[in-house]
Amino acid sequence: QVQLVESGGGLVQAGGSLRLSCAASGRTFSTYAMGWFRQAPGKEREFVAAISGSGSRIFYAGSVKGRFTISRDNAENSGYLQMNSLKPEDAAVYYCAAQPSSIISTDYVRAGRYDYWGQGTQVTVSS
Repeated sequence: QVQLVESGGGLVQAGGSLRLSCAASGRTFSTYAMGWFRQAPGKEREFVAAISGSGSRIFYAGSVKGRFTISRDNAENSGYLQMNSLKPEDAAVYYCAAQPSSIISTDYVRAGRYDYWGQGTQVTVSS
């Protein structure tokens, strides 16, 4: 079992950057696939990015590809989402998620694929 805590959200102007962090408990973080999702008011939770346990395989949503970078540091039991060139439509609560699996497939763009979730961190982008 793993517990996840996100941090790094806040208010940023359009075009700015933020770096979200996801701190995981436990000693086997490298055996978990990790994903980032976001949910804006009145909208469904949507996939942002996913990374395999080793970091060797990564998926991005088309809307963030080229602007966001997912990464992880297994020695630090942490995952990250670097967000650049932020747009007002990126505003949402961002969640990290984890699933015991060292590999990922395209199925990991589904929120239902993950068993463990953080509490979320708010990202606000002003225009």
